[in-house]
Amino acid sequence: MPAIPVVVENRSLSELRPQLLMLPGPTPLPQAVLQALSGPMINHRGPAFAELFAEIEKGLSWAFQTEHRVLMLTGSGTTGMEASLLNLFSPGDKVLAVSNGSFGERWGDMAAVYGLEVERLVYDWGKPIQTQDLRSKLQADKAQTIKAVLIIHNETSTGVLNPLQEMAAIVREHGALVIVDAISSLTSTPLPMDAWGLDVVLGASQKGFMVPPGLAFVALSAKAWEVHAKARLPRFSLDFSLTREYAEQGWTPWTPPIPLFYGLKVALQMMQAEGLEQIQARHLHLMQTVRAGLKGMGLELMIPDERQASRAVTPVYPPPGLDADDIRKSLLEEYNIVLGGGQRKLTGQIFRVGHLGYQHLPNIWATLIALEQTLKKRGYPVPAGISIAATDPDYEY
Repeated sequence: MPAIPVVVENRSLSELRPQLLMLPGPTPLPQAVLQALSGPMINHRGPAFAELFAEIEKGLSWAFQTEHRVLMLTGSGTTGMEASLLNLFSPGDKVLAVSNGSFGERWGDMAAVYGLEVERLVYDWGKPIQTQDLRSKLQADKAQTIKAVLIIHNETSTGVLNPLQEMAAIVREHGALVIVDAISSLTSTPLPMDAWGLDVVLGASQKGFMVPPGLAFVALSAKAWEVHAKARLPRFSLDFSLTREYAEQGWTPWTPPIPLFYGLKVALQMMQAEGLEQIQARHLHLMQTVRAGLKGMGLELMIPDERQASRAVTPVYPPPGLDADDIRKSLLEEYNIVLGGGQRKLTGQIFRVGHLGYQHLPNIWATLIALEQTLKKRGYPVPAGISIAATDPDYEY
């Protein structure tokens, strides 16, 4: 069979070269993962897939730092968030949604859609959560009507990292479930599920796992499984019991995106070769490099305190008089560099530099230099190379 030609006529170089994705997801893919994605189609009910499935399960338990099985659902990270509600609650159950950004707000809204009573602990977007507020809220719940606390570990809309370990300890004192959206923090940020006593942890393939979108991951503690057995919200394709039953055979209940499993196997092998602590150290340094470079240009970071800053994404305000989305548009058109924009109420007010997953210093430096040039063309005085001078070019990993 002759090869199918790739049509490149009348396409510019910028259209042919890959985009430099500086997003908190989807993130760039390693070449080895790209190659794995083109593997042959196999029977998803056969021994080859079961072997692949078992290896991935072990790798995911390693990444989640848990002894519990990690369920795999076809869908986005939001699918995992929705599944956690369907599988753990009954109509009228009360949950506490902690929110300081778009995703925390949305999770509470989602719970309300399914008939749950939603109490909220709300902060201005980007403001750090105060653990004493959470303690006071739960101590006031004398009858323990709050069944679970919904926590966003890394709020990508605002780039704030919430104090999960301390929050989880407070929730455990109350007795509620600790349900964590770790979709953009898994692998990049310390998050030992079992050691921190987390009941439900959610992840997704297109973030720190360096795989295309399409798989959601859910790990449940023994306590969460007991709660699940009593939950009465209706569910079908996202049923955890059914998913676990099939997983014990090495399968999924429904036809899975088989190429993503090929890619995930390779990505997990790469991650284990690098080591979880080293992956986290790399992301910490990338975050510090981005922050130093942006501050070197005189830009204002949305999260000024590094201790509360995301290792996945850094939101920044544009210089006075300049439009954040215009800056992003120019970086895309002139350099093929993709930055994230502000979400919902922050639309047009910030741009976000992602540094999650398959990212290394050259990508960071290229983005900073391109940003310098973009700002200079708009009349903002940026000495050439000042952003790089503010970072540490001697760091090696």
